[in-house]
Amino acid sequence: MIGPEGEQVGILSRDEALAMAQDAGLDLVEIQPNGDPPVCRIMDFGKFKFEAQKKAHAAKKKQKQVEIKELKFRPVTDVGDYQIKMRNLRRFLEEGDKVKITIRFRGREMTHQELGEAMVKKIAAEIAEDAVIEQYPRMEGRLMVMMVAPKKKI
Repeated sequence: MIGPEGEQVGILSRDEALAMAQDAGLDLVEIQPNGDPPVCRIMDFGKFKFEAQKKAHAAKKKQKQVEIKELKFRPVTDVGDYQIKMRNLRRFLEEGDKVKITIRFRGREMTHQELGEAMVKKIAAEIAEDAVIEQYPRMEGRLMVMMVAPKKKI
């Protein structure tokens, strides 16, 4: 048994431990029921639960939900539009979000998939120091899709 100040009390019977907890005006809480003998502690259980709840709430508040942003390109995306999309891509990665890069082929563009592959390689080369490619480019119907995630900061 562990006392209210965290000191070792020793091995006591259940009735002795309960009496000791009542004298202190606290609760007897079983910490390790599978031990031999089971370990109990004298503490204010309501206060313990409240502090645990506060810690869990603070931890939940600090964590960031990772979103998946999507950027859509075409094989004929011009330089200006391309640069704006790359600027947005870098911003999304800095914010810690994953990015789904989609290249859509329309009509006869399907016969020139090498243009899309070249664009994907260019994008991957430009963001190599900022990001990790989670899913390499693959065709899904008329779309070429690639998933990118930010690199972990050390």
